[in-house]
Amino acid sequence: MRRVAFGILAFLSLFLAITSAQSAERWAGLPPFPPMPQPKTSGMADVNDIKMYYAEYGEGDPILFIHGGLGNADIWGRQVADFARDHLVIVADSRGHGRSTRSQQPFGYDLMTSDYVALLDYLKIGKVTLVGWSDGGIIGIDMAMKHPEKLTRVVAQAANVTTDGVKPDVMNNKTFNDYINVAGDYYRKLSPTPNEYDAFVNQISQMWASQPAWTAADLGKIAVPVTLAIGDHDEAVKLDHTQMMAKEIPGAKLVILKDASHFAMLQDPEGYDAMVRDAMAGR
Repeated sequence: MRRVAFGILAFLSLFLAITSAQSAERWAGLPPFPPMPQPKTSGMADVNDIKMYYAEYGEGDPILFIHGGLGNADIWGRQVADFARDHLVIVADSRGHGRSTRSQQPFGYDLMTSDYVALLDYLKIGKVTLVGWSDGGIIGIDMAMKHPEKLTRVVAQAANVTTDGVKPDVMNNKTFNDYINVAGDYYRKLSPTPNEYDAFVNQISQMWASQPAWTAADLGKIAVPVTLAIGDHDEAVKLDHTQMMAKEIPGAKLVILKDASHFAMLQDPEGYDAMVRDAMAGR
């Protein structure tokens, strides 16, 4: 009996040690959004049928950072502080996200891409390096196909090009659900419709049910330099899907972000920024 008890205790100790080690892993947590620097300009641009929040920082060759679904521009605080030292950095809240308004028009990646194209026109900015995370990366790929004249290059992290590129169990992941809750808190703080988070999620979820839906032929037409990045512990996007994208997009470079998940820009900002700078240098 004593041997059995010792065996159970040893098993429990090992289980707790493994669980504790896993929870301490960088990729297993969701760090807070960093503080945003003071912008040199910001405002609400009349874009298509919405008002779109934007902010600009620094001077130099322009970089546009686009956040992911349910989020807002403030997730890029660390990257803005870094890149604004030697670049013009533009961030914005996608339609319905953060401070931007939404309309009754159904969400779609082509529509959201056209919002950003119109924003660049509003700001009188020509070509940009576009760094997009998740939905932002999908918008970057959409822009590379539909509006390549606006792009110097695209860095797309944790993007998918078909709905089956998303892991079916993503909604069971604690870190991902933590993000959804944090995004809701930000929405209620920033949005002009703070009590409509559930309605917003329902509206954008209709897009996620069927989009994106691009083919290998679509990807094969991309002529803009593309870097595809994915964390080695991404909760949402399948690694083999990203590998497929890298094969189908001509000249695309694949970067695996070590010890990082879907939220790599928060978990490893130094490594993330280095990855972006390497992409901009053609490395």
